[in-house]
Amino acid sequence: MSTSRPPEPGGAALDVSLDETDRLLLAQLGRDGRASYAEIGLLVNLSATAVRRRIDRLRARGVVRGFTVVLDPALLGWHTEAFVEVYCRERTAPEEILASLRQFPEVVAAWTVTGDPDALVHLRASDTRHLEAVIERIRKEPGVQRSRSSVVLSRLIG
Repeated sequence: MSTSRPPEPGGAALDVSLDETDRLLLAQLGRDGRASYAEIGLLVNLSATAVRRRIDRLRARGVVRGFTVVLDPALLGWHTEAFVEVYCRERTAPEEILASLRQFPEVVAAWTVTGDPDALVHLRASDTRHLEAVIERIRKEPGVQRSRSSVVLSRLIG
């Protein structure tokens, strides 16, 4: 069984074949990206060296693009959330939007979208004052022209 990567900008989809061991490694990394090679090896029945080689190969092939910290907004006291439509100046590339948004720990997720806005950003903050400050900082980013926000009142699903 193989998994296809999304197409590179301006290119065709790349076929990336993954075996069962690769899938197990990826599942373990998804659960705990800080686990040691030895810990992962115990769970997938490989030596630490073999785990490292496979992970290095997955990174070189672009299957694993990096490792990140996932913050728990509730434990940070960030109980206010909003969705912000971001409207950019002409010719602002998605990579520029991503680079701008990556600097904000309050950004939970972000997507480029169809329609009038260029991106939809999910934010978490401690209160409306914190939320307003983050939105104002986003609006000051070089490619951003304006934004429109919707504050979440209650979560119905998810």
